Formats: sequence, C-alpha cells, structure tokens
Amino acid sequence: QVQPVESGGGLVQAGGSLRLSCAASGRTFSSYNMGWFRQAPGKGRGFVAAITWSGGITYADSVKGRFTISRDNVKNTVYLQMNSLKPEDTAVYYCAATPPANNWYSGFWGQGTQVTVSS
Repeated sequence: QVQPVESGGGLVQAGGSLRLSCAASGRTFSSYNMGWFRQAPGKGRGFVAAITWSGGITYADSVKGRFTISRDNVKNTVYLQMNSLKPEDTAVYYCAATPPANNWYSGFWGQGTQVTVSS
C-alpha cells in the first residue's frame, strides 16, 4: 500500500501560481493511479485531476488549461501545478492513491493541504 502526504499549499493572490506535491511511501507507487481532489468550505469533496499508472490524464472542466498534473515514479511523487488561480479554487486539496481496479474512495488518502486564493 501507499500513504500519500501533501505539501505546497499556502496563500496566493488571484492570478498567481502554486505547486502541490504528494509524496507517497511504498514500493508499489508506480502501479497506482494518483489523483487530486478538493473540498471548499461547506461543500463536498470534488475531483480535480488524475494520472493513471500508465500516464493517462484527466481534469475537471473547472481547472482545464490552468492546472497540470504529473508524476515522478523515481521520487514516488505526484505534482499539481496550479496557474491562473482564482478565489473559487480556495479549498483543502487532497491527494489519493488507488490501484487501477479500485475506485478512489476505497483508496489511500492524505491529510490535505490548504490553498487560499485572495481576490
């Protein structure tokens, strides 16, 4: 199994950029699908971006063209580069890891990192 740990959150002005990192322990990292989710105050947790074990990538419509997900299987790390940030991107961002045959919610989740975008 893997245990994700997020970092890189913080406070940024609208239009700015942040890069989130998710370091995952475990020797099987490269065989897991990795994803980023976020939860804004008073809202449910929603999908942001995912990268499969084979490199396939998907994004939520709200972040397409602004966010980029990538992974480094040598460093056991997945990244989320966030550009052109908007106040509505403010949320706790969670990293998740799951074997390809499973759904996200039965996978492994980090504790989250806060991203705050000021207007």
